[in-house]
Amino acid sequence: MTEITAHHGLFKDTDLHVDDTGGSGRPVVLIHGWPLSGESWEHQVGAFADAGYRVITYDRRGFGRSDKPLTGYTYDTLAEDLSTLLEALDVRDATIVGFSMGGGEVARYLAKHGGERVRSVVFASAVTPYLMQGSDNPEGPLTKKQAAAMTASLTANQAAFYDQFTTEFFSVDGQLKVSEEERQKAVALALQADKKAALACMTAFGTTDFRDDLSAVTVPTLVIHGDGDATVPFEGSGARTHAAIAGSELHVVAGAPHGVNVSHADEWNRVVLDFLGR
Repeated sequence: MTEITAHHGLFKDTDLHVDDTGGSGRPVVLIHGWPLSGESWEHQVGAFADAGYRVITYDRRGFGRSDKPLTGYTYDTLAEDLSTLLEALDVRDATIVGFSMGGGEVARYLAKHGGERVRSVVFASAVTPYLMQGSDNPEGPLTKKQAAAMTASLTANQAAFYDQFTTEFFSVDGQLKVSEEERQKAVALALQADKKAALACMTAFGTTDFRDDLSAVTVPTLVIHGDGDATVPFEGSGARTHAAIAGSELHVVAGAPHGVNVSHADEWNRVVLDFLGR
């Protein structure tokens, strides 16, 4: 465990909570989804470390054990946070795995900072290339009405919102694909999030257009997504991300929800470890 200080922000520096297994193995950086924290990778950290990799997770600003500033919840700032972490830990030849919202950080980081420190990337159930549906993005899977309803629900009662959200997160066609214990772990992580950060990040992942960013992705890329994802539907996100990145690999996990790295951890880990090993 360590703290990395991101030296930007209107009011003060922001300390990011980082967990690093250490060792001499090639680094794998795991970026968590919204509204969770680095602890959501518990099914991956041990498996990847046992395979010989140095595994690094961190809590996005505003979430988990990181500082919760008033500002800094745009993808430009979040990508700067990732850059700060890689530089502070002198991470090189890394595979960066972005889950859900974290996929946007992967895309924006590569677009702004290039791939000097990056060997490969994984877009896992990612929000790329552009969620919000509109006249210039008819394939976007998120409507303005849906986004407004989410914002209103979280604003009104965050505990009730997270209870419903985590149920959908881990369900396919109304059937929960993890144990209730696993779902409750996710609820507990979500409740660590600062509400203003959660709302700002909801806006960020819903309205940020990553289509140009994906053109900057030239390193080896894996796209992995559950075909039963009701939170970030595959056809509007994973399929389009794969199509946008030349030479990318695609693995669709059959019968899997958004939280596929938990519900189908064995398959997910096997596919990603196979990609890492090449």
